Formats: sequence, C-alpha cells, structure tokens
Amino acid sequence: MGDYTPKIPIPIQIRKIIFEKFNDTENRFTNDDVFAILKKNNDIDESWTIDDVETYFNEICDKGLARNIAQNFTTIWLKLFDPMEKSHCNACNLDIYLGSSEEKICPNPSCNSTI
Repeated sequence: MGDYTPKIPIPIQIRKIIFEKFNDTENRFTNDDVFAILKKNNDIDESWTIDDVETYFNEICDKGLARNIAQNFTTIWLKLFDPMEKSHCNACNLDIYLGSSEEKICPNPSCNSTI
C-alpha cells in the first residue's frame, strides 16, 4: 500500500456504500461489490487490491454490523444483522452509518467517540 490518505476514512466509505446500496437484511452482498464502488469513487490508493481492505470487512463483522455467510478465496458474502441508520458525529464532523443494534461509537478510526 502506498502513502495515499483518503479524504474520508475507509471504514466510513465502506459503511456509506453498504448503507446506500445494500441496506436490506434479506439481501446478500460481497466485499467485491463494495470494493468495486470504492475504486469507482476514487478515494482509495490506486494500487490497492481487495486484499488491502479485508481487515475493514472483518471489522464490520466483528462489530456486529454484518455476518460472513460464505467465503471463496478473497470473496466474502455478507448479510446485515439489522438495517443501518445514518447519524452525524459531532466530534469528527462526519456522517456515519451504524447498524441499529451496533454500539453507538463512531467508526472513524481517528475518532471513536460515543454518538
């Protein structure tokens, strides 16, 4: 990975994409689906591959936003536990996206404030 610093932290970008495109507990989506949109939005290092964002997808599973329902090499199929809600973090001044049963803590790695 290069020295590129995104304008919006990657965890927030991923959550926004899931909120806007896949916010339905009945549907499944993949990390590849989300990564393709991340690349299209042009706010990640151009040299990144799906492997470079794997930790972010593991994190959303660990935090209780989604569950890994299947995996094939680098592709992870996910389903949301609960619908996501949009909020605003006054501490870092970013819109954030959380599952309704997740802890109300800002997912911005440089913030982590209580919402």
